[in-house]
Amino acid sequence: MMSKLKKYKVTKKDLRHVAYRWNMMPANLFNYETQQGAGFAWALAPLLRKIYPNDEEYEKALKNHFNYFNATPQMTNIILGSVIAMEEKDGIEAKDAVQSFKTSIMGPMSGVGDTVFWVLWPTIIGSISGYMALQGNPAGAIAWFLVNIVIYLLKVWFVGAGYNSGTKLIDKLGDKIGIFTDAASIMGLSVIGGLIATVVKISMPVVFTFGKVSLNLQTGVFDKIMPGLLPVVLTYILYKMLGNKKFTSTKAIGLIIMISLIGTFFGVFKA
Repeated sequence: MMSKLKKYKVTKKDLRHVAYRWNMMPANLFNYETQQGAGFAWALAPLLRKIYPNDEEYEKALKNHFNYFNATPQMTNIILGSVIAMEEKDGIEAKDAVQSFKTSIMGPMSGVGDTVFWVLWPTIIGSISGYMALQGNPAGAIAWFLVNIVIYLLKVWFVGAGYNSGTKLIDKLGDKIGIFTDAASIMGLSVIGGLIATVVKISMPVVFTFGKVSLNLQTGVFDKIMPGLLPVVLTYILYKMLGNKKFTSTKAIGLIIMISLIGTFFGVFKA
């Protein structure tokens, strides 16, 4: 009876330890039956042992987390924190509630996490860092490295945020994360649009001569319509072609190299 009355109080050190263990394991323990389930259980195992000194309860709680689970790893840190709060408060009686919570929340959280962490920030920071590298500026590589450090620290903080707010944090995020995602999407599109005009270089020095009148195709036609027109057209064509499953990025690179060589040889493009 005394063991049931004395509940273990989770510390900040425990939360950081869970975050460190999870950050190493989302892919390392991935399998096609439970996907991230084993990694989730492994991350919580030492802390669950403290929460459940009783062997039978510990086994049930641990086994519960080996069930199917799959979510964006960064957002899973928030879920981990919320689950810890539930386990600490209600003990083994929260087993079914914990599983229901994980099952219901992993989809919505992945929708947000995939957008922010797999699409937006690699696109924005990667594009900026790549452009700086093309200019011979080492700050591009440094910026990419520093941003990854910030993301790692953010993931550690996420576990504490999820624990301190419990399931309430999920509700709060649901109201505001859409605004943040839309703003980040607009920023990402703006960065990509600027990079297309500055990084993608296409120049056609073809000159049409009519008696004493000459017309440069690049400066007299394309630049008059819109500066950077050809890079935009090329990017759009490649974007549509990559939408076809049979057309890969490797084929796209090969096609660009072939067209560039042939066009330069015949004087269509400027070397």
